[in-house]
Parts: sequence; C-alpha cells; structure tokens
Amino acid sequence: MTANDCFVSFATFWEIAIKFSLGKLRLPAAPGRYLTDQMSLNGFEQLEISFRQIMRVATLERYHGDPFDRMLVAQAQEEGLPIVSRDPVFDRYGVKRIW
Repeated sequence: MTANDCFVSFATFWEIAIKFSLGKLRLPAAPGRYLTDQMSLNGFEQLEISFRQIMRVATLERYHGDPFDRMLVAQAQEEGLPIVSRDPVFDRYGVKRIW
C-alpha cells in the first residue's frame, strides 16, 4: 500500500447496489459494469470487509446511525485510511476526513 492508493469499500458497493435497486440512484449503466469500469478507469482498489473490521463496529460510539458509514469508520480505523466524505460526523471518530 502506498500513500496514493485509493480504495473503495465493499460496503460502498453494497450501498450503491441497494440504492440502485430501490430506484434511489441512477447510473449510466448497470452497477456491476459501471463500477467495474470506474474502478479500472480511476485506478481504485477494492477494500474487502474483514472479520476484524466487522468486530470494530461493535465498539464504535453511536455518533453515526448509518450502518454503511459505521463500517467505513471501522475500516478507516483498522487500516489507518482516511475517508472521503463531506459529512463532518466522521470527525468525531478521530479518522482523517478528506473533502
């Protein structure tokens, strides 16, 4: 891993799939194709969800109620990664936030 590596969490893919299936998110192509193309085009890497990260969620304060965002916090804490988000609630978890 280098300082310039960019990861997209499986939690993000899952949330996108759910929102797409509910009609709350429109994409120019089917999610599987669109996300695969965007990952390749931008040089992003997939961040799988580990058991350790899942167990970290159990210890998090309830600053954020969204389960997907809580998983992103757990992953950021466990892997020492920043989160790209405009949501200032992430700051309460002590993770670096970009944007």
